[in-house]
Amino acid sequence: MPAPLASYVESWQPAPATDEDTLSPAPAAALSALLDLPDAAAKSGDPLPPLWQWLYFLHWPAQQALGPDGHLRDARFLPPIPHRRRMFAGGRSEITEPLRLGEPAERVSSLAAVTPKQGRSGELLFVTERQEFRQNGRICLVEEQDIVYRSGDGSAPRYPSTLDESAVPEPEGPWQLRLHPDETLLFRFSALTANAHRIHYDTPYCRDTEGYPGLVVHGPLLALLMLELVRRNAPERQVRSLSYRLHRPAFVGEHLLADGTPSDGHADLHIATHREARHATAEVTLA
Repeated sequence: MPAPLASYVESWQPAPATDEDTLSPAPAAALSALLDLPDAAAKSGDPLPPLWQWLYFLHWPAQQALGPDGHLRDARFLPPIPHRRRMFAGGRSEITEPLRLGEPAERVSSLAAVTPKQGRSGELLFVTERQEFRQNGRICLVEEQDIVYRSGDGSAPRYPSTLDESAVPEPEGPWQLRLHPDETLLFRFSALTANAHRIHYDTPYCRDTEGYPGLVVHGPLLALLMLELVRRNAPERQVRSLSYRLHRPAFVGEHLLADGTPSDGHADLHIATHREARHATAEVTLA
């Protein structure tokens, strides 16, 4: 019997890490172009939209440091488990004040929690990384990300063998944003976020190794699309807190619908395709 995953992390206590970034307007302008916005969503001195901090504080490791899946073999917050497989599950953020472009910022990352669980695909390890973002000596926002790890393949989930690229999901709420992602869009988003995971650009790897029917749309892109609903439909409101969960993968070529329902002081958001009503969900609290 293999050793339980908890045994590999009993003494694992990575130290916090501090990174700095000048918050150049260039990455924000690049994501705005990817989303076909008529102009940059934020320029120097403007507040950075929620979750757009993912475009900053990036690391580009040496090529030899990457594993066969495109992820790093070893890093400070990667748990030391054998045959590690990684999935982005969701996260939360509390925003006291938004980061501002063009002003130096600091990010302090630390390990918040490690929780073993038993899932349908076998034993899982939930790792929560906490990040504090600071400008001018003040904590502007605090983010937590939940990453799920397993050892080996586990039991493969069931996905459709072929994808319907013509079916369109029906809207539910008054806020809607549609996206029909292709390979080029996924490639550009990978570059913007320094993400070399092969599931986003290597179709044979997706099908033969991971068991997906096609390239996987980035989980962070789904989260950003949900938050775009707020930015576009309630531009005068500031997001004070948000939480999001990634439930089921969506694939390149499928028609995506970001759908939102606002109410007094908050909004419920989700991503749908014709075959799944809730690929991702989010809740936001507005000032």
